[in-house]
Amino acid sequence: MTVLVTGATGLVGARLLPRLVEAGVDCRALIRGGKEAPAGVTAVEGDLLDPASLVQAVEGVSAIIHLAAVFRTPDTDLIWRSNLEGTRNVIAAAKAHASDARFIMASTGLVYNMDSPRPGREDDAADPKMAYPASKLAAENELRESGLKWSIQRFGFVYGDKDGHLESVPKLAINAKWHPAQKMSMIHHRDIANAMNLALTGAMDGRIVNIVDEAPTSIYELVELVGETMDPSSEPLANPWYIHIDGSLARSLGFQPIVRTVYQALQEKLM
Repeated sequence: MTVLVTGATGLVGARLLPRLVEAGVDCRALIRGGKEAPAGVTAVEGDLLDPASLVQAVEGVSAIIHLAAVFRTPDTDLIWRSNLEGTRNVIAAAKAHASDARFIMASTGLVYNMDSPRPGREDDAADPKMAYPASKLAAENELRESGLKWSIQRFGFVYGDKDGHLESVPKLAINAKWHPAQKMSMIHHRDIANAMNLALTGAMDGRIVNIVDEAPTSIYELVELVGETMDPSSEPLANPWYIHIDGSLARSLGFQPIVRTVYQALQEKLM
């Protein structure tokens, strides 16, 4: 099995690829000029926004793991071009040159509506307002309608392996004006690899699947966990289910998180 990974040098890709290699997967990485692929990975130079450069990347692959995305920037045009147009280009290349390949796309639990009446479920109606989740939802729809063999994984808040993401929570909480009691669903990099390996078997084909651990954790606890503080509050929580995601479908398909909670990650020094 030869697997192409886009976003290979990003937050998720840089940690997923070594685990796929360790699992015996023949990995190919789409890499921009000047960057290097991890050890044991074949690099193919290309760019999501350059369709011609994607032909060599997809030829002969049996699966594509599409991780590449832009999210933390005020440049909304770049977000839309990268996340939607870029995905369209990879889909088009796959249809033309790897039509039998399994196409697995990484997405986000942020697509769920802020006023959801329960933890977000895969079949809930979604109309995200921010550019990142809106562009990812649009890209999801492109893949679902592509005619390819597809699956989509909507991640909770990704953390671990010294990625620095959890340390950004205090600033995010201030900027987003999150209530300290807001609970957020999480997923460790180890379990993204766990979920991707499962998806490569076909267990998630034709499905959108939430990938989260077993214990949504409050913003207040997460801020304290990284050594910061935030003001406590007993005010009512306006949107109690926002960023809290239902993981039951994944469990029914055979996914079981190895890192069940952020506190397990802390105890086992997996942060």
